[in-house]
Amino acid sequence: MELTYRKYLKIDELLSLQQPLSDGPEHDETLFIMIHQVYELWFKQILHELRRLSELFAGGETAKVLHTLNRILAIWRTMVQQIDVLETMTPLSFVSFRSRLESASGFQSYQFRLMEIMLGHRNKTRIDKSPFIDETRRILDAAMAEPSLYDDFLCFIAAKGYPLESDILERDLSLPNIEDARVRKNLVKIYREDPVLTQVCERLVDLDEGLQEWRYRHVKMVQRTIGTKMGTGGSSGAEYLTKTLFKPLFPDLWTIRVEF
Repeated sequence: MELTYRKYLKIDELLSLQQPLSDGPEHDETLFIMIHQVYELWFKQILHELRRLSELFAGGETAKVLHTLNRILAIWRTMVQQIDVLETMTPLSFVSFRSRLESASGFQSYQFRLMEIMLGHRNKTRIDKSPFIDETRRILDAAMAEPSLYDDFLCFIAAKGYPLESDILERDLSLPNIEDARVRKNLVKIYREDPVLTQVCERLVDLDEGLQEWRYRHVKMVQRTIGTKMGTGGSSGAEYLTKTLFKPLFPDLWTIRVEF
């Protein structure tokens, strides 16, 4: 049978996945479902690109590293723009179906948690307190034992001739990315002497800033939708989200700004 656009993209299955639970159903519940499903698809693609990026760092393929980082950044910008669509939903329209969500919460997105871990946000206590179980928990635990994107980057610049001590390259992977004066010394040298690797550094800063921008827009969207109410799933809502702001992924790449 001939392959068609509809079959290749599984359009029928895709369009059957939006199933509102409210009576009627409430008009905006469909939008709410679709936006979050699209987010999960973008998370899947970012995870796909991050795995590729790890391979490219290991292979020292600078041009392809830059290309992949640019793609991830384009996806981040798209995700931020999607919040504009979600903010067309008023507090009254959201509350009309919010009770149907019961304990469902974005906090339960294991793909977003996995993405954080791969980027270097590592907090075993938070994982232990999370709702993830069985295979999902095994995936997150495995990621906690793997190098973060920043670890891959440090090995990449070391292979390019910027000496980093073994304790930096062989650190405890369960810990978040930390600042190190020895790393900063090499980063400053890169910025002063190597314009190509400087571009890699700047794209990582863009990625870090992009995640912080997405978090900020998410916080403001939650505040304008539910105010200070407790979030679904028992989280503290906007209060919890605010605590995640302004925590850089790659602190050394920010700290060196004072050294120029």
